[in-house]
Amino acid sequence: MDSETHITGSVDLGEFLEAYLPEDEALAGARLRAEQLGCLPVSCAAGSALSFLAAGLQAKAVVEIGTGAGVSGLYLLRGMTRDGVLTSIDLEQEFHRSARRTFLDAGFPAGRTRLIMGRALDVLPRLTSGGYDFVFADAARLEYPHYFEQGVELLRPGGIIAFHSVLAAGSIADPTRREPELLALRDVARAVRDDPRLVPTLLPLGSGLLVAAVATP
Repeated sequence: MDSETHITGSVDLGEFLEAYLPEDEALAGARLRAEQLGCLPVSCAAGSALSFLAAGLQAKAVVEIGTGAGVSGLYLLRGMTRDGVLTSIDLEQEFHRSARRTFLDAGFPAGRTRLIMGRALDVLPRLTSGGYDFVFADAARLEYPHYFEQGVELLRPGGIIAFHSVLAAGSIADPTRREPELLALRDVARAVRDDPRLVPTLLPLGSGLLVAAVATP
């Protein structure tokens, strides 16, 4: 197989993965609002992975760092238990307003979400240690190492922490690239990999999901 054929096949496979689980009107509307707000949501494949992980955990309590227009939050809610509550943190009031519309359009009542306005590094220490099933981070990349330190403390044994966009379009693997965001992504990838409390993996879905489960005693 020549290189051109190989590249074409890879592109086709990526498109297949993204189209495998088509999105409904609620998600399409949320993506449109995300585009209007200038925020980049999770891809279809990454979003479906979030639903899958939340369902596998039978998650009742989830923390989302970075609300956006509610795309990832909707994927998380669809995997959670019927009485589960999503806590989503963001600095932008307009993002929360858009996310509320997304959740309501999809049929989730207001009681299923707790939207907290503020800086995640200020909010996370106020949440209950060991009280959550899943922590998902999709916000300031420079703060990922700090989200990791605080996020793991929130998880119960068996809980999962996940970081979005860790591959940075492949730039994370280029040692000549030394931008601050890339250094932060490398730091969190290294911290997750080397933490003896965790069972980690790196999923090449969307722009990359770094995922780790807290090992049970």
